[in-house]
Amino acid sequence: MAGSGSVSITAATVEPALLDLPWSLPLDEWPSEYIAQLPKGISRHLVRFANLSGYVVAVKETTTEMARHEYELLRTLQRLDVPSVEPIAIISNRTDTSGNELPTVLVTRHLKFSLPYRALFSQTLRPDTATRLVDALAVLLVRLHVMGFYWGDVSLSNTLFRRDAGAFAAYLVDAETGQLHEAGLSNGQRENDLEIARVNIAGELMDIEAGGKAAPELDPVAIANGIIEKYRELWQELTGAESFAASDRWRIAQRVERLNDLGFDIGELTINTNDAGTTVRIQPKVVDAGHHQRRLLRLTGLDAGENQARRLLNDLDSYAATRGKADPDDEATAHQWLRRVFEPVVAAIPAELRGKLEPAEVFHQLLDHRWFISQEQGRDVPLAEALTSYIDNVLRHRRDEATVFAPPTETMSLSMSLADDLDTER
Repeated sequence: MAGSGSVSITAATVEPALLDLPWSLPLDEWPSEYIAQLPKGISRHLVRFANLSGYVVAVKETTTEMARHEYELLRTLQRLDVPSVEPIAIISNRTDTSGNELPTVLVTRHLKFSLPYRALFSQTLRPDTATRLVDALAVLLVRLHVMGFYWGDVSLSNTLFRRDAGAFAAYLVDAETGQLHEAGLSNGQRENDLEIARVNIAGELMDIEAGGKAAPELDPVAIANGIIEKYRELWQELTGAESFAASDRWRIAQRVERLNDLGFDIGELTINTNDAGTTVRIQPKVVDAGHHQRRLLRLTGLDAGENQARRLLNDLDSYAATRGKADPDDEATAHQWLRRVFEPVVAAIPAELRGKLEPAEVFHQLLDHRWFISQEQGRDVPLAEALTSYIDNVLRHRRDEATVFAPPTETMSLSMSLADDLDTER
């Protein structure tokens, strides 16, 4: 182990590289060779990023009790498939070379392609970007509340964001104030989380405004208030009951379709008729986000964000339609689309540019770029031509959003065979 001193490691899986980090030093004294230079959010505790066996971890100094509490909560959220960072280990009983006690640390895996909200704008935060961040946080908060999780410190700073087909997907990154209630949350608990979110978001946006990093038209209070409306709209759609005549049974399918469009599946429905037998009351019982993610994963094996999955599925469905396939869920058609369309696009990205965006986001942006230049030129631009334009005119000018990069050992270009595939198929 780097340095000397004692240490105890609690981890769900064995990660021998943890022993190589300098636990005998206070976190703020770690040598630069261990540190990964990544943008950080605001935290009440000292947090630093470190390179660990090919990926990046966040190391946070805290108390032993709080580290254990957060570690167990994050493990539970992972099992429940809630968007959150992955806990790696608790490092306790730390001492320096003189035998002095050092704080316990919590180690979590840094979410690749994610950024704190302050790093998502390079010069000025525009109102539409701020609104999309708040909307993503509202979706995450609803998911947590459906699971019976009370956050207690909802804020943009305690959240990481990943691009998701023009929107953002939010991930919980700080759970030290969280509580999981198996019986579910009361309205008072949910409203308290909402009020905490509103106040924190307004303060965070005002701080950006005071630093001259906000567009003049940005209204921090109005945007912060927007989380209330977005949350309640989504909560009502997911949990609200509705009544209609028994002859309008089609409305059941309509309700399910609306939930699917929001990215949720219905695990169970409760339907009750009244004494007269003329109306039906419907209320979803169990909902899980990721409807489009699961369909894409089932058909292609691709794991993408919900909005990315929706966009890729739209392209898959279009591909099936152009081939006269009545059922876009046909696995053979999905395999053809994957092999002839998606994979050639990913393979054509030069190696030195692959840290810019994750593959699903690249494909989404390529489709947008293709539509834009087709409109501009008044013709249907082939996918291979659009890909070359996108790489040269868009992707090369983006900053990297991955956190770890392998040394570029080769430069891949769009081979003639891949170009032929794309031109032929699209």
